[in-house]
Amino acid sequence: MRRTRYAGPDTLRGLTLVSMMFYHACWDLAYIFGMDWGWYASFGSYLWQQSICWTFILLSGYCVQMGRHRLRRGLLAFGGGALVSAVTFLTMPEDLVFWGVLSLLGAAVLLTIPLDSLLRRIPARAGLAGSFLLFLLLRDVDRGWLGFEGVRLCRLPEGLYRSHFTAILGFPPSGFFSTDYFPLLPWFFLFLTGYFLYRLRPEGEPSNLRLPVVTALGRHSLVVYLLHQPVIYGLLWLLFSI
Repeated sequence: MRRTRYAGPDTLRGLTLVSMMFYHACWDLAYIFGMDWGWYASFGSYLWQQSICWTFILLSGYCVQMGRHRLRRGLLAFGGGALVSAVTFLTMPEDLVFWGVLSLLGAAVLLTIPLDSLLRRIPARAGLAGSFLLFLLLRDVDRGWLGFEGVRLCRLPEGLYRSHFTAILGFPPSGFFSTDYFPLLPWFFLFLTGYFLYRLRPEGEPSNLRLPVVTALGRHSLVVYLLHQPVIYGLLWLLFSI
């Protein structure tokens, strides 16, 4: 039996994509076209960026149990991440993307396949609280600490931070750089927060809210994500050329 695809998650994803496109347009203007925008390095801009990635990751965890073909979905997202890494490595290595958000989302979806039977045994409320608390506790592991956004609880052993492989886990070596970096720790636990949130959804049909264009963007989010930066850059280059 074919499952119904509800528009609500696509609409929310589409709204987040629109926010992301504006954010990346500002990034291009500030760092490629040289506009003097001090506010873009402000805390407010950081909150804007975090609202985008938090929503994407939570929503991906929420939707992972909706529909079928989880293996295909995970491989497509992971392949999209690998494509972004390859293109930036070959064309703009100074802005290299290593293990960006698509790589994280693909890996997270794939990890839920073998872990699903275990995750389903965990009570939803306990799983939600535990996953979110672990996300907060591990938020700064890439900086060498347990803690959240500069609140340092405990320094981690330097021996954990060895290579690009440990960087995937959340322990980048000295000198590591990536313009888009979302390691498994802590972000997999934010993904699991969305996973358990789905199990606590109200009874009845999910939201079917539709918005013109926005819902369609959310339905085709992977294609939009892969194409939006070249399109935005091309439009800005044309504008500045004129």
